[in-house]
Amino acid sequence: MSEIKNLNPECIWRNFDALTQVPRPSGHLEKVQQFLLDFAARVGVEAFKDPANNIVMRKPASPGMEGKKGIILQAHMDMVPQKSPESTHNFETDPIQTYIDEEGWVRAKGTTLGADNGLGVATIMAVMEDKTLKHGPVEGLITADEETGMFGANDLPAGELNGDILLNLDSETWGKFVIGSAGGINVTATLEYKEVETDPNDAAVRVTVKGLRGGHSGLEIHEGRANANKLMVRFVREAIAECEARLATWHGGNMRNAIPFKAEVVLTLPKENVDALKELVDDWKADFIDEYKGIEDGIEFYAEDVDTPKMQVPEEIQDNLVNAIYAVHDGVVRMIPAYPNVVETSSNLAIINIEGGNTLIKLLPRSSREDMKDYVTTMISSCFSMAGMKIETGGSYGGWDPNPDSPMLAKLMKIYKEQNGEDAIVQIDHAGLECSIILGKYPHLDVVSLGPTMRSPHTTSERAQISTVAPFWELLKAVMEEG
Repeated sequence: MSEIKNLNPECIWRNFDALTQVPRPSGHLEKVQQFLLDFAARVGVEAFKDPANNIVMRKPASPGMEGKKGIILQAHMDMVPQKSPESTHNFETDPIQTYIDEEGWVRAKGTTLGADNGLGVATIMAVMEDKTLKHGPVEGLITADEETGMFGANDLPAGELNGDILLNLDSETWGKFVIGSAGGINVTATLEYKEVETDPNDAAVRVTVKGLRGGHSGLEIHEGRANANKLMVRFVREAIAECEARLATWHGGNMRNAIPFKAEVVLTLPKENVDALKELVDDWKADFIDEYKGIEDGIEFYAEDVDTPKMQVPEEIQDNLVNAIYAVHDGVVRMIPAYPNVVETSSNLAIINIEGGNTLIKLLPRSSREDMKDYVTTMISSCFSMAGMKIETGGSYGGWDPNPDSPMLAKLMKIYKEQNGEDAIVQIDHAGLECSIILGKYPHLDVVSLGPTMRSPHTTSERAQISTVAPFWELLKAVMEEG
C-alpha cells in the first residue's frame, strides 16, 4: 500500500495516489481519460469526453443550494515526463513511485511527481465523490495536453460550460491567489542540410554537461538557473576556434516548457588536438562552477573518447548554427514595471537536436503583454532566420489580464483570513495558465487560481508540501458552501 494514501485529507491523497498509477504524459492520455470516466460512473456523476479531449464532470447542487452560482473547478490531466538519467521509467506504461521525505514533502523516485496538476485533478475527484459537501452546481473541467500547448483549453467548445465562477487549481503556492498570468507561443526553427564526410584520420569526443537543476521555464526562469544548451554553446564555439573542432551531433533538452538540464555534443578534431580540447573542457567546467556558485551545485562537464562518426555538419552550416544558438536570447527579457518582482517577458531555449542532416530547435517565449510576446518572438525568429533556418510558430495563447475587483477573490481572501489568521497574497504569475484561453470563450467568468504548495515542477525534484493540502481543502469546501 502506498504511504501517501492515508495522508490528510485522505479524500485528495487517496485519489492522487490512484492517479499516479495511471500513465498520463502529455500526448498519451487515453488511459487517464478512461480512468476519469470510469471514476465518474462509479461515484454517480455525469461525465463525458468533449471534442477537445477534455473530461467534463457535472454534479448537481446540494438540496436547498440550487440558486447558488455554478462553480467550475479546472485542472489539467497531463504531466511533464521528466526522469533522471539513470531511471528506466516508461511514462507510457509505468506508475509513478511516490514517497514522503523527511521534511514533509511527497516526491517521486527518479521522475516528475505529476502533482502538477494531479493534485488539482484529485481535488475535483474528491468533490465529485463526496455526498456530504454543500455547494451550488459544480462542474469539473479536466483539460488535455496543457503542458505541450494548452490544446484542450484552446479547442474547448463554446457553450459547453454552465458555471459563473472558474477556480483554476493549477497554482503552486498555498496562501497566494493568482489573478493573472503570462501568455506564450511555441517557436520552432528547422534546417535540413547535406552532411559531409569526416576526415577518417580525425578523432571524436563526446562532451556532456549535466547535473543542472533545470526547472519550470515560467515559474523559475528568474532564478538564474543554468541552461544546458547555453553552457554548451560557449564551449563549442571556443572548441571550433581553438581546437579545429567540427560539430557532428548536438542533443540538449527534452521539454519545451522546462529549462534544459543536460546537453551533449559529438565533436571531431585532429588527433593531436584532443588533449587541448579536454583541457578546455576542464577550464570551462571550472568557469561554470564559479559562475553558478550558490545556484547550481551539481554541474558535471566532461569529455569522453568515442568512435569517429562518418559524417558531420558542413563547416558553414555549423558556424551559422553555433552563432545563432550563441546569440539567441534565453532567460528574462524584462520585469513588469508596475510589479518589479514579477517577470513580464522571457524566453527558454529548450531543445536542440542536430544530427543526420536535420536541425530542430524549440523555444518557448512568454509574456504578459502581447506586444512584448510579439517582440521576443520576432527577435528569436530573426536570429535563426539569419542562420538560414525555417521558422514556425504555433500554440499561441494570450496573457490573463488581472481583475483585482473579482468578487470570488474577495470571498477567498475573507475566508482565508478567517481560517488562517493572516492575509493571503494576491499575485500575477509568469507561468502560463489556461484561464486566459477559457476566458476568451467564456468572458463572463469570475476567475481565480489557487492550490497547495509545490516546488520544482517539470523536474525530477518536483515535490508537494503535505501540510498545505488540508488547509487548501478546507478553504475550497468553505467557498463552495458560501457560493
